[in-house]
Amino acid sequence: MSQDSCSVKLGTIIDEFHLEVLRGGTDYRNCPIYTVDLNRPGLPLTGFFEYFDDQRLLVLGLVETTYLSGLPAEQRRVSFERLLSRPVPGLIITRGIEPFPECMEMAEKYDCTVLRTQETTSVFTSTLISSLRLHLAPKITRSGVMLEVYGEGVLIQGESGVGKSEVAIELIKRGHRIIADDAVEIIKNNAGKLVASAPDLIRHYMELRGIGVIDVRRLFGMGAIKDTQEIDLVINLEPWKEGKVYDRLGMDSTYTEILDTSLPSLTIPVKPGRNLASILEVAAMNNRNRKMGHNAALELSQRMDDHFRQVQD
Repeated sequence: MSQDSCSVKLGTIIDEFHLEVLRGGTDYRNCPIYTVDLNRPGLPLTGFFEYFDDQRLLVLGLVETTYLSGLPAEQRRVSFERLLSRPVPGLIITRGIEPFPECMEMAEKYDCTVLRTQETTSVFTSTLISSLRLHLAPKITRSGVMLEVYGEGVLIQGESGVGKSEVAIELIKRGHRIIADDAVEIIKNNAGKLVASAPDLIRHYMELRGIGVIDVRRLFGMGAIKDTQEIDLVINLEPWKEGKVYDRLGMDSTYTEILDTSLPSLTIPVKPGRNLASILEVAAMNNRNRKMGHNAALELSQRMDDHFRQVQD
């Protein structure tokens, strides 16, 4: 298990939003961005830099441009020098506005990246913030297999060789979809939900002992894969241990903590003769049933209590 640092390269944002590069700073595509916040430099252009964050991208819109167009060229030069002399990741001009010569002059002087978009400022900033929230969301990588079973996101964990990939293949053959095998990347999205995906390098590939690596997409078709899936249930597979007492009623709910989020979890023992694929299908359906407010164990317990009370009466 590993925790990844939260940053995104400026080049990723440029490609995602098809930004026009008016001037690229040194190695600008690899410039890291660490915060989802943006700077609309209205007050900084007047010289007020209290609480100014150098790590934020600058966004110059119609309001700032209108203000600057009313200033003498020398004053604009001073404003841009104060602004671009700071080590910001880059300046983005919206609405396709032509940059001031003083802006480009100071960008050249301080090796600052200047970008441009045709989008309106409000639309662009809201979309960019949403994108940055996704890119910079807390992220972790865990060993396991991630599947979608009857619409439920099931994360299968267990020690090496316990049979995670084998049960995953059987579930795929039954029409369910795989998201990741071996390494599962998990992020916490804006809504606080955990979303799983596969690392780009091994996406759609699985390793089966005795066979080797297979390409799930080629063997089973596009209907057998899915890129991302919210995690609804964690299933821990472990070798059957003689003498260990396993839960037979499901009265007590157990949870697994991932990125400070509690997820319902089950421990399922593995031994020859058990049809794990069917068990996992039932586990997924039962988890969905519980989310809808139906708990078979509690309902049975209530029926038994009612029955005993009637007998005693």
